[in-house]
Amino acid sequence: MDDSATTLQPSRRRKRRTAGVPTKPSLPWRTIRNSLSPIEPLSTDEIESIHLASLRVLAELGMKVTDEEARRIYREGGARIDDDEEMVYLDPEMVEEVIKTVPPEFSMRARNPRKNVTLGGNHITFSGVGGPAFVSDMDRGRRPGTYAELCDYKKLFQTYDIIHYAGGGFEPLDLPENSRHLDMILSEIIYTDKSLSTSLLGSNRARDGLNMACIAFGIDFENLPQNVVITGGINTNSPRLLDGPMAGGLIELARAGQPVIVTPFTLAGAMAPVTVIGAITQQNAEALAGIVLTQLVRPGVPAGYGGFTSNVDMRTGSPAFGTPEQTKATLITGQLCRRYQIPFRSSNTNASTSVDAQSAYESEMSLWGAVMGHANVIIHSAGWLEGGLVASFEKLIIDVEMLQMMAEFVEPLVVNDETLAIEAMREVQPGGHYFGTSHTMERYDSAFYAPLVSDWTNFETWNEAGGLDSAQRANATWKQALKDYEQPPLDPAILEELEEYVAKRKQALIGVDAVLR
Repeated sequence: MDDSATTLQPSRRRKRRTAGVPTKPSLPWRTIRNSLSPIEPLSTDEIESIHLASLRVLAELGMKVTDEEARRIYREGGARIDDDEEMVYLDPEMVEEVIKTVPPEFSMRARNPRKNVTLGGNHITFSGVGGPAFVSDMDRGRRPGTYAELCDYKKLFQTYDIIHYAGGGFEPLDLPENSRHLDMILSEIIYTDKSLSTSLLGSNRARDGLNMACIAFGIDFENLPQNVVITGGINTNSPRLLDGPMAGGLIELARAGQPVIVTPFTLAGAMAPVTVIGAITQQNAEALAGIVLTQLVRPGVPAGYGGFTSNVDMRTGSPAFGTPEQTKATLITGQLCRRYQIPFRSSNTNASTSVDAQSAYESEMSLWGAVMGHANVIIHSAGWLEGGLVASFEKLIIDVEMLQMMAEFVEPLVVNDETLAIEAMREVQPGGHYFGTSHTMERYDSAFYAPLVSDWTNFETWNEAGGLDSAQRANATWKQALKDYEQPPLDPAILEELEEYVAKRKQALIGVDAVLR
């Protein structure tokens, strides 16, 4: 892909901040590439052992697949099927051959062409939290999500260019369960100009997402395979179960040539073996089974391998996130994805119930693993709280800070005469300083990362500005960002067509379960 088509080129100069509340310094949109070598905990032979063990799981133990059409597709692809038990068994040779058709890299359009993204290779993209039922902020506490607040969340996704996708947020529980997915997709299109995602919980919701993407991009349904415009993710129901709604959503998107990210939800000690290696082996088997299905539906369709292996607290059974075990699992998953040449999806997670130190260090642990494991798509990267049950306004802002810092961290360093700075050293006598040198002054505003939330002032200045901690500063920051929000342009004719589609589908879904299969 031509980077000039996807990378905005404004000056890196950002607004300077004073003590207290920052004035929205944010990194400009750009394509992020990971210039660092990945961390690889296991040897090539050890990775191969996990791969071979995963193939044994698929061949000997199999996957339970409750969707009849999915089993038919597997059977036609050469799998052994036990319809009575709803089991699918995949031969190793079949798996090895089928996954070769997955593109190692693909491009995805956004409403704003300058915000197109590339998935795979050394590219990194970030998506906000998705799926919680609850929302929280410091003013109103923890509460069920509403559509109005979801729209505000989407506005923040639009505001910060470090977030590359419009999808995510939280469930608006004030809307009917069978049709709220329509409003969620509509909010993505109205309030952002970034790449879209859709719910894959059932073929019905997946098809709605496809149809609305066609309207938003002005393309015919039959031309979707030539235009990657929307993505979605499915979870296997670990251990070793692909249920009907997930299979139905996968099939719908894959048939239309749109990428599906297959992510087993494997918590070691609960839904997977208690050892990290055992959990990874099961994760790998489940991910490969789902990715095989995408290719059997449409060979060459883009797909992603999602790694979401963490562990539980063995004392309580509660899910734990941002743990050393999760970080190890993420790094190993990256190794497997590079072996298969399949784009890698990971997450930024924590188990904290509040925006506190725990939420920060657990998030940093999981984010570090994702970045150094060379994840291409980091989902839930901004706003995740309470093990994914809550979307937090303050945590979103703090996560944006971390994402921006990671983006700067992976930028390559330039070594030349200017950066070696011998002439600057010549200007400064021993015991002097560099504050006033021409070399410093020329780079005054661009030399270092300017923080969004962090306060680098001394105690006296910080105290005079109100003595706000990071959560309090984040609270003021998201409120100001909403005041400053500018809605991206949208053709009125497209908006009208979308609203008409949503209205018709809501009418059709009255009394009907939107989750097919």
